[in-house]
Amino acid sequence: MRGDFVFAQSLVGSGLDDPDQNFYENYVCDSNRNYTKYCSRELDKLIDQQSMESDQDKRKQLVWQIDSKLQEDVVRPILYHMRQGTCWRPELKGLNLQVNSIYNGWHMEDVWLDK
Repeated sequence: MRGDFVFAQSLVGSGLDDPDQNFYENYVCDSNRNYTKYCSRELDKLIDQQSMESDQDKRKQLVWQIDSKLQEDVVRPILYHMRQGTCWRPELKGLNLQVNSIYNGWHMEDVWLDK
């Protein structure tokens, strides 16, 4: 990709449960898939740091810091994000939706009606 564009739409998919794939593929300086050519060695260090952090609360704070930096630098502004709501009747039992993803949280094998 030449990269001589002013604006481009990105429809990349990424892993659901861990930010590493998204960060390393799209934002680190030396990634072949960093189509914006954005490069911040400081951000690369933060991405490495969050990847190695075993404390989930500390890692979450680092990920939020990375996200804030990407937004402040307008690396990939989010122009549209689809929101959705979910509702169900009290008789529906066993529905456990994922809290960290909008994609694969509809596991119906454990759902039943209590009537």
